[in-house]
Amino acid sequence: MDHSTLEFLKTMVNTPGPSGYEQAVQAVYRRYVQTYADTVTTDVLGNVTAAINPEHPLRVMLAGHADEIGFQIRYIADDGSLYFGQIGGHDGVVAVGQRVNIHTANGPISGVLGRKAIHLLEAGERDKVPRTDDLWIDIGAINGDEAKKVVAIGDCVTYAPEFQMLQGTRATARSFDNKMGCVVVAEALRLLKERSVQCGVFAVANVQEEIGLRGARAAAYAIAPKVGIATDVCHAMDFPGADKKKVGDIKLGAGPVIGRGANINPRVFELLVAAAIKLDIPYQIEALPAGTGTDANAMQVSQGGMATGLISVPLRYMHTPCEVMDLDDISNAALLMAEFVAGISQETNWIP
Repeated sequence: MDHSTLEFLKTMVNTPGPSGYEQAVQAVYRRYVQTYADTVTTDVLGNVTAAINPEHPLRVMLAGHADEIGFQIRYIADDGSLYFGQIGGHDGVVAVGQRVNIHTANGPISGVLGRKAIHLLEAGERDKVPRTDDLWIDIGAINGDEAKKVVAIGDCVTYAPEFQMLQGTRATARSFDNKMGCVVVAEALRLLKERSVQCGVFAVANVQEEIGLRGARAAAYAIAPKVGIATDVCHAMDFPGADKKKVGDIKLGAGPVIGRGANINPRVFELLVAAAIKLDIPYQIEALPAGTGTDANAMQVSQGGMATGLISVPLRYMHTPCEVMDLDDISNAALLMAEFVAGISQETNWIP
């Protein structure tokens, strides 16, 4: 991964953006793509669409969602403790003891997710998985009045950890899922801008995936593409105790993952595999017997239907503050997406 792409990735994953609060992330995306897109637009939901050849009759949608999981402040207690609801899916075990940032009108406020210390838990409590409903955020306020001076009901909260390199090309961040996908579609658009393409390309950083695929649904309806590729994370199964029978033998560093199943157009799948072979990049295949749980679900059934594909990138520890990816997989996903788009035209047959 080159330096400029790496810096873009770092900025994206470090910028807070839970579902419904993605504005700062979208601003980062807009700044990056505007130098090589023909048009950049933002809709009322917050989806940012960067396009080249936007008037071409064959439209192709590339989608990566810009939102991450988080929390939202619901109640400020008299003792200054802050209680919250979940934005997206959280594991209560992971949440305990984490440092967080509360994003207020006057900037971020630091806090910690509190729970009774293990020494104070009764025997029955120790055996139970903690629920996020039983946790609170401590910002060090003396009482509720002091807390209310800096925090408002409805403020959003994200985990505090940011991007860090690990060994080799491996890195960790709290929100690779799926701001990484926005980097993939932006990089694919940049690569396609340098080539002669026979279609209009719409690279969308879409919103609110974590709470129901909302952004992709609206963007797909508005763009009305014939073909669409969603990109998201999938579970890497190369960790201790992983049951590969449930997902497959997916590994970090073994290349982007091409989805195959009911949610995926067979011709799109075939052309993605052919593109990977042509580029001589590693790739993996994931069997998806039902809906994928990604934006591809919404895209496939938009309007009269879309020839939809899914390029996933392996991820360990999904929906935690320490997600782990291989940067080479991200780079190869962008190369694969661009090669697929460069190889299609109005004559391409998408009928299964």
